[in-house]
Amino acid sequence: MGTRIEHDFIGELEIDENVYYGIQTLRAVENFNITGQRLSEFPIFIIALAQVKKAATLANYELGLLDSVIKDAIIKACDKIIAGEYHDQFVVDMIQGGAGTSTNMNTNEVIANIALEIMGHKKGEYQFCHPNDHINLSQSTNDVYPTALRIALYEQLSMFSESMGILKESLKKKAKEFAHVLKMGRTQLQDAVPMTLGQEFGAFASMVRIDIERVLDARNLIRVINLGGTAIGTGINSHPDYRQKVEQKLQEVTGRPFVTANDLIEATQGTGGYVQISGVLKRVSVKISKICNDLRLLSSGPRAGLNEINLPKMQPGSSIMPGKVNPVIPEVVNQVCFSVIGNDVTITMAAEGGQLQLNVFEPVIAYGLFNSIKMLSRAIETLAHKCIDGITANEEICRNFVFHSIGIVTALNPYIGYENSASIAKEALQTGKPVYDLVLERKLLTKEQLDEIFKLENMLNPQMYNKTKIMDLHAKK
Repeated sequence: MGTRIEHDFIGELEIDENVYYGIQTLRAVENFNITGQRLSEFPIFIIALAQVKKAATLANYELGLLDSVIKDAIIKACDKIIAGEYHDQFVVDMIQGGAGTSTNMNTNEVIANIALEIMGHKKGEYQFCHPNDHINLSQSTNDVYPTALRIALYEQLSMFSESMGILKESLKKKAKEFAHVLKMGRTQLQDAVPMTLGQEFGAFASMVRIDIERVLDARNLIRVINLGGTAIGTGINSHPDYRQKVEQKLQEVTGRPFVTANDLIEATQGTGGYVQISGVLKRVSVKISKICNDLRLLSSGPRAGLNEINLPKMQPGSSIMPGKVNPVIPEVVNQVCFSVIGNDVTITMAAEGGQLQLNVFEPVIAYGLFNSIKMLSRAIETLAHKCIDGITANEEICRNFVFHSIGIVTALNPYIGYENSASIAKEALQTGKPVYDLVLERKLLTKEQLDEIFKLENMLNPQMYNKTKIMDLHAKK
């Protein structure tokens, strides 16, 4: 296996002649063996980096800064990467020192060496196409890395909202399926007032729907980029017209509405958009985890718990207890949500830790956001397909809980008053007698009146307007 010698201002290194990355990438590989997750595991980020390089090349060419031969070779190289080729050559660790310089140089070197081969040259013959002089022309890591990160996040959040839509639709279907199933609502884990299982699942669907809107709002925040700001936002080493030109080219290359920030110095150091995205992901995680908690409670038992619903049986639940089946899908989703919430703390601290004109901690922000969105997307779709879609209701158990509950006494307040209702509740608790029977024994209401009050539609909706109608039943009697 042959090698080539490459140099930088630190010295020389021997590099396998078959690889497309160069000396600065190799130094980063040697320096940063941190997470074990390389850039190659995040193809959406690699594609975004190639899109930035393509847009910059087109802008530089139209400004007369690149000749057509080099331009064409770079564009072809970028297109290959965008199409999914050469991703294995992106070998730097996702968490690295240097504010993403290693990621940017890995990209520059791979594109340069692909372009060299397209031009008929050997890898490493940088006098014909140089990673810094040509691929990185009019750029800095400090505007390339955050711009590519925002492009990748925009795409990830778009896909994430689609995953959330899958869960929302699954919950809506169950809301419709269970619309007729009467059950007991609970507050503070105590019996409250009746509702339907459909209403419970409908509320879950609404939680997800509302958060889809928040995700799309957060996505809109990262349309603003700092490409053209170069090192700190002043645009040093770029053409006066480059900023406007590269914005136009990036829109064409990505097909997305990215716009250049009005204040590039602020945009180069600012990480508020990432914090807000992470906060939305935390919000989603809290809601999804709460839904999973409820599913585990509602399916608990089956003999010694609530057992109002049945979750799909996915696998045996114990190595020692035969017949035990655990709610493994909600459990795994809970754990993903905990991890996302933890990532939010990391992202918050990394954003706060930025100093002066640059935040050097964007690599850990990128790592946290990418992993949070990826895990949460998979978890949400798993929850929908492997849990929600297969849930069934134990209708009789749900109904019995209602009519053996003390909570239904609340529906009697408008007719017999709070004091009588409280007395009935107390006796029901002490004796175990149903509320219905105790009201009849005390002759506080007739059977006809009770049956009217306890009609499904009256227990699930505002009912004070029915008071006269119900009390008239006794007068007619």
